[in-house]
Amino acid sequence: MSIFRKKSLSSLLSQLSESGEGTLKRTLDAKNLIALGIGAIIGAGLFVRTAAAAGEAAGPGVTLSFILAALGCAFAGLCYAEFAAMIPIAGSAYTYAYCTMGEFVAWTIGWALVLEYALGAATVSIAWSEYLNNLLGGTIPFEWCHSPLEVSATGVHGILNFPALVILLLLTMLLIKGTEESATVNAIIVFTKVAIVLLFIAVGWQFINPANHTPYLIPEGTVGHEDFFKHGWGGVVRGASIVFFAFIGFDAVSTAAQEAKNPGRDMPIGILGSLVVCTVLYILFGHVLTGVANWSEFKIAGKEASVAYAIQKYMTGYGWLATMVTVAILAGFSSVILVMLLGQSRVFYSMAKDGLLPKVFAELHPKFRTPYKSNWILFVFVGLFSAFLPGSLAGDLTSIGTLFAFVLVSAGVWIMRRSDPDAKRPFRTPLVPIVPLLGVLICSGLIISVDRTTQLTAGAWMLVGFVIYFLYSKANSKLASE
Repeated sequence: MSIFRKKSLSSLLSQLSESGEGTLKRTLDAKNLIALGIGAIIGAGLFVRTAAAAGEAAGPGVTLSFILAALGCAFAGLCYAEFAAMIPIAGSAYTYAYCTMGEFVAWTIGWALVLEYALGAATVSIAWSEYLNNLLGGTIPFEWCHSPLEVSATGVHGILNFPALVILLLLTMLLIKGTEESATVNAIIVFTKVAIVLLFIAVGWQFINPANHTPYLIPEGTVGHEDFFKHGWGGVVRGASIVFFAFIGFDAVSTAAQEAKNPGRDMPIGILGSLVVCTVLYILFGHVLTGVANWSEFKIAGKEASVAYAIQKYMTGYGWLATMVTVAILAGFSSVILVMLLGQSRVFYSMAKDGLLPKVFAELHPKFRTPYKSNWILFVFVGLFSAFLPGSLAGDLTSIGTLFAFVLVSAGVWIMRRSDPDAKRPFRTPLVPIVPLLGVLICSGLIISVDRTTQLTAGAWMLVGFVIYFLYSKANSKLASE
């Protein structure tokens, strides 16, 4: 019994003709999918990573870093678009790997996606709690917005992170109610945060000091920037590695393929459209931020408050905009959590349908036709992490899970072109194998650049997944009985 047995393309596509209570409801159009992508991509990364990349390595050239990072994402995005249009089934990279590289690789990527989606949602919910408390002026008692592992400067021990649990519960209930309703709420959140981003760009443009953009790249010999990757074009490359993670999330669009009304047309539009919109906003935002305040100031003020710092110091009369930015960050976090929980439940749904996970993960609500039991199980898992552990423990695990998916999807397109060249492809990735190869190389390089502790932690997580596969999934797989 081979662990590399594959699901045939015909068997996957046969699921598209299924209908009724046991299937997901098709309610999403291209606009919904673009909004889902923007909802997942624009979180606090835009507000935090921009200043960090400018202050640490790129200077005003952070705009070039965004372009470079966007190109790296575009290679993977083009590959996702081909698969999502060709195989519009819930499960994203897991489903594509099952069809191209076999069951064991599919299980591996499905398990890795837990790092991206579930741990990502947990980490963001913890950050959501922190920003909410900041917006409320620190009125939430320390013990009720921090984990038991955290101690305040005055010696107060945390008990549990209650606000993080509340936002997870509300979004879980929304997802159970229905994908269409979730998409509507997400669209409202996306409109709110994009409007605030545009407001900052429009207002901030008149406060740009051209001297802050000269020179555009950090000069060689600048104190503290002697390293090759901390000045000039080397700094732009380092900046790209920093802001790359502000793009993570567009792949979550592909998990909703089975709920798209016209996946062959709408999925590529949703994936690539959200990437384009976010890239344009990122470049404009970076240009304004580094024009309002000098990049060197972000070496100190380059943390969460970097944008508020620039507004309060240089944009006289617009202090209220700093509060609006905090609201935008909270909105951004909310939509990121929503899309991460949606993505994880759909991956588990597909894995359970294939027998690799218990069937409880594939059971749909009789009225709403959403995987409600999977949503509740995820709430418990993610909620335990959010309530009782500090967000720093997740580290870059979320990014490793994402990058691993990018690598396998990019490789899968090339493999599928060779193994099944005549299959119907509503959208075709251009310049194969160049584009997939660049996707593999860039994302693999970023995985290698992650710190060793995070790599080892991710390795331990994967070992746990392998144990589960060989003890349960291998024998219960539907392919094993065929």
